[in-house]
Amino acid sequence: MAARKARRRLPSFRHEEELGAPTVLVAGIDEVGRGPLAGPVIAAAVIVDPANLPRTLRRRINDSKRVPEPVREEIYEAVQGRIDYAIGQASVVEIDTLNIHHASFLAMQRAMAALPRTPLFAIVDGNRAPELPCETRPVVGGDALCLSVALASIMAKVTRDRLMRELDARYPGYGWAQNAGYGTEAHRAALLHLGVTPEHRTSFRFVSELLSITD
Repeated sequence: MAARKARRRLPSFRHEEELGAPTVLVAGIDEVGRGPLAGPVIAAAVIVDPANLPRTLRRRINDSKRVPEPVREEIYEAVQGRIDYAIGQASVVEIDTLNIHHASFLAMQRAMAALPRTPLFAIVDGNRAPELPCETRPVVGGDALCLSVALASIMAKVTRDRLMRELDARYPGYGWAQNAGYGTEAHRAALLHLGVTPEHRTSFRFVSELLSITD
């Protein structure tokens, strides 16, 4: 008999339930945009009660990197009014001043502060967490394990992709609507041809080296 095909593992609500959710408010937090050469870093904080999400919708939620862009957009729209969430960001200037690690934490702190309700616990994707006004639980790979963190990754990703499309219209030629500011071959070629914009992270190696050459 052929082996049964392994079922796709989806993010669960187990970590949140261990902290008392949904009776106790637990937020999932994730960020996107640590690696790009351009644009801000965006974080989302999400409080979710699975009872408010149809099963068909829950089964589509996963780490944003595993969800196709059209599906991410559909999920983003479908959860409006069903969850509490907030977005925080750190600008390119803050990234270059603080470094990307601390800027990412700043974006998470801003997202948490903007939530309409204050959670007692926060699950943060990664092995470290910023200082927050509640107890935190870092979870490595949390965006693929925890429902609220997975949804936070989608909310942050959709928000940032939309912003990068707006910036693409302001600074055409770099392909940000397609590459979201990441250092693709086309983006690097455009930097060499068109130069550095105010939305580029001058502390990142390729951009800083280009500036040192052109100075």
